[in-house]
Amino acid sequence: MASTDDLAAGRYLDPLTLDKIKRLDVRARVVVEGFMTGSHRSPYHGFAVEFAAHREYAPGDDLRHIDWKVWSKTDRLYIKEFEEETNLKCHLIVDRSKSMEYGSANGWSKYDYGATAAASLAYLMQQQQDSVGLTLFSNQIDRNLKPSTHPSHLKMVFHELEQAKCDQKTEVADAFLALAAQFRQRGMVVLISDLLLPLKDLEESLKQFRLRRHEVIVLNVMHHDEIAFPFDENTLFKGLETDVQLLTEPRHLKRAYLEALEKHLAEVKRICAGLGIDYLLLDTSKRLDVALTSYLNFRLKSRRRLTGRF
Repeated sequence: MASTDDLAAGRYLDPLTLDKIKRLDVRARVVVEGFMTGSHRSPYHGFAVEFAAHREYAPGDDLRHIDWKVWSKTDRLYIKEFEEETNLKCHLIVDRSKSMEYGSANGWSKYDYGATAAASLAYLMQQQQDSVGLTLFSNQIDRNLKPSTHPSHLKMVFHELEQAKCDQKTEVADAFLALAAQFRQRGMVVLISDLLLPLKDLEESLKQFRLRRHEVIVLNVMHHDEIAFPFDENTLFKGLETDVQLLTEPRHLKRAYLEALEKHLAEVKRICAGLGIDYLLLDTSKRLDVALTSYLNFRLKSRRRLTGRF
């Protein structure tokens, strides 16, 4: 049995180890603590305050806040005053459609991976006093929790993620239009989905969030089988969202399948790039800290863009 310190180490962020931790709240804490005790401490430092104005130095002021560039030009001491950064409002939108269930027979499903990523992000945001909300969707909005910083709210987020079942088809066009109208205050939207849906609907849906000036991150969760297509012997493929079955020799399909997948992913990336959205492909066999790194890097770029510092 691994110790708590071992679990907090970065090398224990892989899905095989995390699968042994059944409670989602504990799993999220382990992911975040392992991430923060590793080589990723620095990206988050400095988000808490923002430069506001100068005022003349007075005895007793902290010398660390003296603006020496102003002193060199004016020969007078001025202090940089800072104001607290307005808390971020983040909306986590998680796909619970039937296709997200793939992989559950042999370990973690796409939903398990995506829910753990969402829970970890929620835990991290609360540690930094950011508001976090949760939306679960399939062919409609199934659950919608408004952003909050209250500790009990985080427990509700974990509970909803744990209790959700993958039992519907994916359809986002009408659902996301209604959802975007509810997100009135500018914030961040993190979409966690396998994106197995009509790409025209995806583009129009993401556009609704960008038109309302939300920052958007798309985390495209795919099972390793879907990425590598490791099937060799005769295999019965069953549709999860359609009543279709196909018994085939997969080696004859592999090349065509991988080409189709590459084309699909290229189009998703084109859509995101065109809308100014950060996109990341998440392989369920890979460590979960990549999702946290993506979030932090995106947040850092957003802060630099807003303040004009590069």
